[in-house]
Amino acid sequence: MSTLLRPALVLLLLMTAVTGIAYPVVVGGLSALIFPHQAAGSFVERGGKVVGSRLIGQAFTAPGYFWGRPSATAPAAYNAAASGGSNQGPTNPALADAAKQRIAALRAADPGNGAPVPVDLVTASASGLDPEISPAAARFQAARVAHARGMDIATVDRLIDAGTTERQFGVLGERRVNVLELNLALDRADHRSIGYASPL
Repeated sequence: MSTLLRPALVLLLLMTAVTGIAYPVVVGGLSALIFPHQAAGSFVERGGKVVGSRLIGQAFTAPGYFWGRPSATAPAAYNAAASGGSNQGPTNPALADAAKQRIAALRAADPGNGAPVPVDLVTASASGLDPEISPAAARFQAARVAHARGMDIATVDRLIDAGTTERQFGVLGERRVNVLELNLALDRADHRSIGYASPL
């Protein structure tokens, strides 16, 4: 029995040291060395104060700001400690009801907007933390944001264009806009800024 137990314990300790200690230390150290900003959390600052991370969405609700994708995390939206989707399938009536309520809220915030509502504005991502929306979702909100701020919509459209990230290598992923960075760009461009209030 001892001839079997000893090698098993040695192997357990060795693998624990390699995969549980050495590997994380090496990978973490290399990450901090090669990608220091990303390894530190990709924090976004405004006036020397951290107002969020470009990797985690925030619950913007003021009409003068762009809104992100809905979040299904609990107990609050965009809770990074409880990352996850709603797990509601396409045949689940609760998913359809939630989408209808979100569409109604978007229509109520911008009654004159008769354009089709982009799907990413009414469905949560799998993580519940998605910080980005499609350019179409940003353009859908542009008139509301411009009106609330008293800005020219062409200026808002230019900010959307400037904040759009293209597909990686031209083929991977989708074109997207980081909501937090776009809202901060709005505040910089708007001399009559309505002020930025971070939910963090």
